[in-house]
Amino acid sequence: MTQIHKYGAELAADIEARWQDYWEKHGTYETPNPFGDLAGDAELAARPTKFVMDMFPYPSGAGLHVGHPLGYIATDVYSRFMRMTGHNVLYTLGFDAFGLPAEQYAVQTGTHPRVSTEANIANMKAQLRRLGLGHDKRRSFETIDPGYYKWTQWIFLQTFNSWYDDEARRARPIAELVEEFEQGRRALPEGRSWAELSERERADVLGRHRLAYASDAPVNWCPGLGTVLANEEVTADGRSERGNFPVFKAKLRQWNMRITAYADRLLDDLDALDWPEAIKLQQRNWIGRSEGARVDFPTTTADGADETVTVFTTRPDTLFGATYMVLAPEHPLVDRIAPAAWPRTTREPWTGGHATPVEAITAYRAQAAAKSDVERQAESREKTGVFTGAYAVNPVNGESVPVFVADYVLMGYGTGAIMAVPGQDPRDWDFATVFDLPIVRTVQPPADFDGGAYTGDGPAINSAGAGVDLNGMGVEEAKRTVIAHLEATGLGEGTINYRLRDWLFSRQRYWGEPFPIVYDEDGIAHALPESMLPLELPEVDDYAPRTFDPDDADTEPETPLSRNEEWVHVDLDLGDGRGVRRYRRETNTMPNWAGSCWYEMRYLDPHNDTAPVDRRIEEHWMGPRADRPHGGVDLYIGGAEHAVLHLLYARFWSKVLFDLGHVSAAEPFHKLYNQGMIQAYVYRDERGFPVPAAEIEERDGGYFHDGRPVRRELGKMGKSLKNAVSPDEVCAEYGADTLRLYEMAMGPLDVSRPWDTRAVVGQFRLLQRLWRNVLDEETGEVTVVDTAPDEPTLRALHKAIDGVSRDLEALRFNTAIAKITELNNLVTKAAVSGTPVARETAETLVLLIAPLAPHVAEELWQRLGHSDSVVYHPFPVADPELAADESVTCVVQIKGKVKARIEVAPSISDADLEAVALAEPAVIRALDGAPVRKVIVRAPKLVNVVPG
Repeated sequence: MTQIHKYGAELAADIEARWQDYWEKHGTYETPNPFGDLAGDAELAARPTKFVMDMFPYPSGAGLHVGHPLGYIATDVYSRFMRMTGHNVLYTLGFDAFGLPAEQYAVQTGTHPRVSTEANIANMKAQLRRLGLGHDKRRSFETIDPGYYKWTQWIFLQTFNSWYDDEARRARPIAELVEEFEQGRRALPEGRSWAELSERERADVLGRHRLAYASDAPVNWCPGLGTVLANEEVTADGRSERGNFPVFKAKLRQWNMRITAYADRLLDDLDALDWPEAIKLQQRNWIGRSEGARVDFPTTTADGADETVTVFTTRPDTLFGATYMVLAPEHPLVDRIAPAAWPRTTREPWTGGHATPVEAITAYRAQAAAKSDVERQAESREKTGVFTGAYAVNPVNGESVPVFVADYVLMGYGTGAIMAVPGQDPRDWDFATVFDLPIVRTVQPPADFDGGAYTGDGPAINSAGAGVDLNGMGVEEAKRTVIAHLEATGLGEGTINYRLRDWLFSRQRYWGEPFPIVYDEDGIAHALPESMLPLELPEVDDYAPRTFDPDDADTEPETPLSRNEEWVHVDLDLGDGRGVRRYRRETNTMPNWAGSCWYEMRYLDPHNDTAPVDRRIEEHWMGPRADRPHGGVDLYIGGAEHAVLHLLYARFWSKVLFDLGHVSAAEPFHKLYNQGMIQAYVYRDERGFPVPAAEIEERDGGYFHDGRPVRRELGKMGKSLKNAVSPDEVCAEYGADTLRLYEMAMGPLDVSRPWDTRAVVGQFRLLQRLWRNVLDEETGEVTVVDTAPDEPTLRALHKAIDGVSRDLEALRFNTAIAKITELNNLVTKAAVSGTPVARETAETLVLLIAPLAPHVAEELWQRLGHSDSVVYHPFPVADPELAADESVTCVVQIKGKVKARIEVAPSISDADLEAVALAEPAVIRALDGAPVRKVIVRAPKLVNVVPG
């Protein structure tokens, strides 16, 4: 067989396969811990650590397209650079493998979700291996491994067995709360003692404190999927994120995580994280902290009992303008305050055309249940509602105000009730206009105000009553005054409210982590002991939850697990001293977010069978330091679409585990970087349907498919859009190193960019030129010489080292490649003209490109006579003197116009530069004897002379 020495697709494939095998055989990327079962090379383990992560991938059956590896290649390049600069780098990749796609495939085909998921993982691993990614494979896992989700279940039990102490501002074991109740240090409802409570009553009391709790609450019910969804999984138009089915409000008993207890800490700790400001802003907006007051409006129930409608308002200064109240349709008070008949004075539009308040409320609730929260709060919607038949008393002026039900008020925000102040709130103004309700201004608008609700500042008006007079005060002073009055009279208090709701944690699915919870004959929830973990998923014949007509809101979930009678009802001894008892298992499963809430910790210590992670190992890699005060992963790269869901949930779990002493890091990810998207052109026919991009013919300035014109638009890359390009295709034509270089050279990492297959060849040529600068393409012999490079080349080398080092550290891979290309072209030009390439020059080029194109770098390094791998070889260090520019061009201006350009040293001082500029003949001629009033110097590049 003829030996190939020219760098082309065939040689690239051979090189890449050999080095991938070498790295795997020699454990090149195996990262040692300082101790434990992954302890290894002591010298390497003692180096400064760098923990680099990609966001968890979900293994799709369609495999990877070239857009998927963008972040993986970036983290690999950065990890390689960190190894070469003396760090012990932890870099691996697992798979987030529970979730809806595999289950839906199982429903369609009868294939067990594990089978299809594992096949998808195997395919993805093969594609990623071909890219030469330097993952420590010993640390990889899938969330569907029982050995992994044992600890997901264990973490759930930590939250179930914990409560949040507001005074201490941290989670504490629930046993400590029980002790406080037992000893009377914490009051119980109605002044009863702990000993007086039944087991059911005790469970209810603890359930109101636990960080993981079950409750009957309004949820997002999706009949088309047969499951409930978290708020974050519902689109802006009130449909499911997956499947695009309608979502309705329903009341069901579900598991929740009390993430709201951590709202302030989740907000405050954002300040110390190195995250994009846009992501921080999204989290702050989602948490939605607002200051205001809780105000109590007295009312009576239908049977005459005293009751209170409590509202939260950010504008307590406008209380005198509250002319009616609104309750959310789901508010529990609605049923209790609605009388059997309309009050005699009820106006006809208030009734909705119904004979009684109960009929009106029932009909309106059905109407509201079919709308999403976003639809209900849309500013452009005409306001709808019905009168409850009840009245409440405004606490500051004693006036009776009607109480309405309206869907623009949400149960999930504040108290689910508002005091309506139409003079100061546009939504209330619109509602008051529709129902002909009184409008009282409490803030004086400016003279030129053109009508409607006034939301600005100004002096208070119409705001005086018994014990309080706000008139003439500004908004902030009026707020403080009225809050003090409410607190003094017991009618309310200053408080803080949040938009954030507790995390709905139940799913009516099969393919998810089972809850380690059982219920006794009284319906009381009990935690499984750790010895019974993992609770594995049983085998079932039918993977599908019961689904319904997508538009039928009057339905309830039925889960696949509930149909497995032998698994659901079991006899267990929970080790609580009660012996064997009959229990019913929880038949919901955890959401697909559960496994990705803590996976960074498991990467550290993946084979630990006594804890999710050894605390000492966790502290070694993720513990707090001066540059990361809350600890966390050093670099986390992924898409901006996870700004709220995954990132907020992971932060919450980290804080719970931190509070309980299991980990040292209160934050999971210190530095977050959002990579852009690789886009592709989508070609659509006259019907708007995508046609295969690979079959498009471009001619006469247009695009054609099968001879028919099509339109082109830039969009996502994907199988459904028929524009996906497989990385396997590019690797086959050019090699993985070329693909890596092209994806990193396309533009800044955080910016989306279009894929252009025709442009890939540019990076292929870079590698071909580099190859020729080291080897003879005819013989394969090394052609470099053992002489020192000349001074211009030496300076170019050190400038490149300095620039590439800075760029790689800052994730500016495109500019790093540009600098390498510039240096390589300079060397190529000299070689073509007959100047042999010096060994120092060649070896520097190989080391500079090694993080980006590792296979060809390893090959050239070995052929240059080295026995060590470039993976751990020190990265070149620039000599500052050689890296500095020999001279720079300084522009000299007079009255803002350029009069001279002079070459000066980069280090020249302001005083020296001023003297040189004023002595320049062209400057002297331009001044023509005029005195100099002022000289502005910006050394070394600008001097601006101002004549007198």
